[in-house]
Amino acid sequence: MDLITPSSGLIFWQLFGFLGLLFILIKFAWKPMLAALEERETSIENSLKAAEQARNEMASLKAENEKLLQEARLERDIILKKAQDASVKMIEDAKNEASKVAAQQIENAKAVIETEKKAALAEVKNQVAILTLEVTEKLLRKNLSSDKAQKELIDEFVKDVKLN
Repeated sequence: MDLITPSSGLIFWQLFGFLGLLFILIKFAWKPMLAALEERETSIENSLKAAEQARNEMASLKAENEKLLQEARLERDIILKKAQDASVKMIEDAKNEASKVAAQQIENAKAVIETEKKAALAEVKNQVAILTLEVTEKLLRKNLSSDKAQKELIDEFVKDVKLN
């Protein structure tokens, strides 16, 4: 028996064993292996689809976030502009109100000064009138110490009253 040249019986039994093993593998192992491969292929395909969908959703969310961020920036700019305009208006209104109040206070001060001036002039006139009366009284007492002088003065006053 030569080990290098196989006999026909050995080849037959090897072929028979191989075919039997092949039959058993096809009968019991081939379908589960194919099913497992198909399941794995389906799982990989589904994972790829889910990853693609997730990537698309992420891109969509990123675009939406960019849009919302842009809108928020625009809204912030509008709000800041309105606040700045309101601030300028408030400052302007305060200046105008201060000018009005200052003008009103100046007018009030002028009116008070004018009133006090008139009151002072009236007081001076009263003092002058009182002094004039006192001086006149003293002069008349001195000049009209006699009855004759008093009668002449009364006659003169009566004539003046009738003329007016």
